[in-house]
Amino acid sequence: MVVTEDLSAGPQPRREPASGTEGPRRPMPPTVEEITRRLPSRGGVRLRSLVLIRWIAVAGQAFTAGVVTWGLNFDYPVVPVAAAIALSAALNLGFELSQPGATRLNDRETAVFLGFDTLQLTFLLFFTGGISNPFSLLMLAPVAIAGSTLGVRSVVVLSALTALCAGFVAVFHFPLPWDGPPPELPPIYMVAIWASLTLSIILIAVYTWRVAEEARQMGDALAAASAALAHEQRMASLGALAAAAAHELGSPLSTISLAAREMQREVELDDPLKPDVDLLVEQSERCRSILARLTVDPAVDVSEAYSVVSVPALVEAASEPWRREGIDIEYTQTRAAADAPQAPPVMVRGPEFLQGVGNLVHNAVSFARTRVSVTTRWTRDWVDVEIADDGPGFPEMLLDELGSPFVSTRAGSRGHMGLGTFIAKTLLERTGATVRFSNRSPAEGGGARVVVRWRNPVFRDT
Repeated sequence: MVVTEDLSAGPQPRREPASGTEGPRRPMPPTVEEITRRLPSRGGVRLRSLVLIRWIAVAGQAFTAGVVTWGLNFDYPVVPVAAAIALSAALNLGFELSQPGATRLNDRETAVFLGFDTLQLTFLLFFTGGISNPFSLLMLAPVAIAGSTLGVRSVVVLSALTALCAGFVAVFHFPLPWDGPPPELPPIYMVAIWASLTLSIILIAVYTWRVAEEARQMGDALAAASAALAHEQRMASLGALAAAAAHELGSPLSTISLAAREMQREVELDDPLKPDVDLLVEQSERCRSILARLTVDPAVDVSEAYSVVSVPALVEAASEPWRREGIDIEYTQTRAAADAPQAPPVMVRGPEFLQGVGNLVHNAVSFARTRVSVTTRWTRDWVDVEIADDGPGFPEMLLDELGSPFVSTRAGSRGHMGLGTFIAKTLLERTGATVRFSNRSPAEGGGARVVVRWRNPVFRDT
């Protein structure tokens, strides 16, 4: 139940009572990490896409070989070149006939697929002039595809393989197909071509992998945020269903209770049915108290998903599940200006608010030594919710990046993925808030501070 505090005397801190002194509380929600682990893993690369790319490569190789053979009448080993192109086409045809097009290859299978393309192109270049062949630039294609789709280990292995193949055909190769004696390029020029090709392989691999990885991380983080919001919405829907059931059950339960009391008055003290009737009355009263708590107590009920509640009450409802032994949570509500209304502003109780503020409080409780303070301030122009703890604070090097996905001092340890602050910031911004991260000064006791601000608050008198 929300307690109205006297705001005329300034901030009024109120400590949470010890665990066990209250009635039933809202059940502990799952953490961000638990929600994220339920998400499906990345789906890999579709076989159809890789097969289509290889068909394009086979068509281009066959066309080029035909032009060089019959159009330019250049002399080169036609049989091994044709055999390599035919082998690539046969493998592609085998994949199409044996595997559904929608099949997704995992990281290793995709790397093997692209590795074969690299070796096949190396074989063709070996018989057609090595890296002096203008088409040697095509060695960059498998690396670019790997960088945009595969993990870092597969990208490193494929890039190393491509660099080794480029070095091999730079030293060992048949003469470049030419009309007459092939041109003799200076050795220093050949070394420069090999160096530029190798550096291009490394640059493209690093660049494409980095850009693609950031996109994948953002996609994973947004999926985790959607999962967290969906969970909070399910909790709100479940509470609404409980409230509706309590409302519908109220009338028949009142009838049962009335009938039971009538029976209790009519049954004699020595009647064998007396204990059963007393038990019936007792249990009916217990049911009435449970239904009353579901429909009245805002600290327990999650059914008010679309009701208008004061911001301090919403903050307390979002923070209450994350209390733990040894950490005091202090709630304070105060006006930040003399002309601010006496009563705090109100807001629609939605899952974005509950999940976002709850994540921030959970993070503060996890790092706090003994105390977490949650302060609500308001004026006619804005309302702030400040969450501060007496822990070590945020690392200075991460302050500018907090709120981005997979940024955390605990990312990768004990299942932490660095998504808590990102999900909180994303969900709260959907409600129109801005989120700022900072550290408290030593004079304030140190620790981390998060301030969530909403513009244009709504008051009941408006």
